[in-house]
Amino acid sequence: MFDRISMIGLGYIGLPTAAVFAAYGSRVIGVDVSAHVVDTVNAGQIHIVEPELDGIVHKAVNDGNLHATLTPEPADAFIISVPTPFRDEFQPDLKYIEDAAHSIAPVLAPGNLVILESTSPVGATRQLAEWLAAARPDLSFPQQAGDAADIQIAHCPERVLPGHVVRELVENDRIIGGMSARASEMAIALYKLVVQGDCIATSAETAEMCKLVENSSRDVQIAFANELSMICDRFGIDVWELIALANRHPRVNILQPGPGVGGHCIAVDPWFIVASAPEEAQLIRAARERNNAKPGWVLDKGKAAILEVLSQAPERAMSDVRVACLGLAFKPDIDDLRKSPALEITRAFGQLGCQVLAVEPHIKALPADLSDLPIVLTDLQQALDQADLICILVRHSAFAGVPARLPATARLLDTVGLCAARQGK
Repeated sequence: MFDRISMIGLGYIGLPTAAVFAAYGSRVIGVDVSAHVVDTVNAGQIHIVEPELDGIVHKAVNDGNLHATLTPEPADAFIISVPTPFRDEFQPDLKYIEDAAHSIAPVLAPGNLVILESTSPVGATRQLAEWLAAARPDLSFPQQAGDAADIQIAHCPERVLPGHVVRELVENDRIIGGMSARASEMAIALYKLVVQGDCIATSAETAEMCKLVENSSRDVQIAFANELSMICDRFGIDVWELIALANRHPRVNILQPGPGVGGHCIAVDPWFIVASAPEEAQLIRAARERNNAKPGWVLDKGKAAILEVLSQAPERAMSDVRVACLGLAFKPDIDDLRKSPALEITRAFGQLGCQVLAVEPHIKALPADLSDLPIVLTDLQQALDQADLICILVRHSAFAGVPARLPATARLLDTVGLCAARQGK
């Protein structure tokens, strides 16, 4: 049924998904708008950091099961995994999904299955179906013909953790939201080629909402932890010790606070719910606003520390102060900087005019938009040796030894509890 699978979008989810299908023996066509990505994949290499992925891609390409292209080719199933950002006022932007629809429409044929994996607001899958129907009036779609449609369409949101994507693509349950019973049946058959977890059928709208709710739930829990850290700071209480003590209660499981929330999912998905149900989604909005505000709070703490440095050395100017920012990624042990609060804080220190020593072991160059700021990418030891203020922004494994290497003269702003953890708190 699925001799050829087309993956539209070869990013942090699309490439691992394509590689896993290819590793299990499917012939996979990877499609991306970036020539660099296409060339990299066709060379058997990867353009992202994800454990195990490089070897899988290399073998899949060498075995002839995976190739990449800029232009979609005929296939039996098309999986769309493209970005879904938001516009002004946090309104969902479906432009990339629309572009994907227009790109695959010319090569669709009766019997094809189209799956939208991109995290989407409720109704996006049906909108995709309408775009495809408008582009191919010679074919029928589920909104027109149900189970008898020429092209079946479903939504199956990815639900994997960066750093564990390859394993979770295989092990995790999948939610399958078909626009018809036949679409769900076909989508389950496709995913069961690789998925060891359960594939559970529901409506397209419920599948869309399920992913949004999963990430919104996490966002609310993190917002509680972040707010708690701010309250504890007011009272001089060690939030890390407090959470450890509170979590000894058998029915309490408070998450760990940090400098904010980043990434393309948790920092974005709750706004899709707020945009579609603004009157009802009060708690979800409040959590998102609290997490969005945390980087500013961290920056204010850093400014206070910098003013202390300057007050003790009046001859020094802001441009003489050196701030070490440890970590730029949005979470530990990955290279993904999307919507990273650590990156936001680092940029803000640069905008203050400080000398910023950025330490990010998973990238080789700073983002281009930092090039006009006094920010340099450096190694950990140099940053520790030179900094007046050390800000631990990401709990990378590479930073595990930092607490024992902290210079006595530097001020510390630990937003992830790394030093508290080393002290047994």
